[in-house]
Amino acid sequence: MSLDAVQQVQRSYPVIYQACHVDHVRTKSNRHHVSARDTALLAHLDEKHPVAAGELARHLGITASTLSAALSRLQSLGHVARSPHQGDRRKAELRLTPLGAKAVMSASVLDQRRIAAVLAELSPAQRQHAVDGLALLAQAARSYQGKAPKRKRW
Repeated sequence: MSLDAVQQVQRSYPVIYQACHVDHVRTKSNRHHVSARDTALLAHLDEKHPVAAGELARHLGITASTLSAALSRLQSLGHVARSPHQGDRRKAELRLTPLGAKAVMSASVLDQRRIAAVLAELSPAQRQHAVDGLALLAQAARSYQGKAPKRKRW
């Protein structure tokens, strides 16, 4: 792995974040009734690929009961779908619902208008390369999450 590639990501991500970041949203101040914490949890879910609840709790560094309480609330709002694991019915699989995806977008720390303005700075071909590159990096990150060593907590 090239150190230059690692450093480029380290330099690029904060610039994008700074340009597109917005103030955090309070639960009652948005139409989807999700807080920044809820959004962070929902952002770890996908509409197509299920995530095991226990795996998500470990990744987030929270207890299963804490995750369960948050998921129950988000499920009651229609943002999360739970289903039994295919191979082990004692385990739950989680998916983001279409409404949950809208909630993530509306409460994201990255403002849609700012992202659109940044993307408008690029030619159509550059824009497609940038979006494809980010999607590819996100796909690799999802794959890595299951293999990553446990992070140290401060």
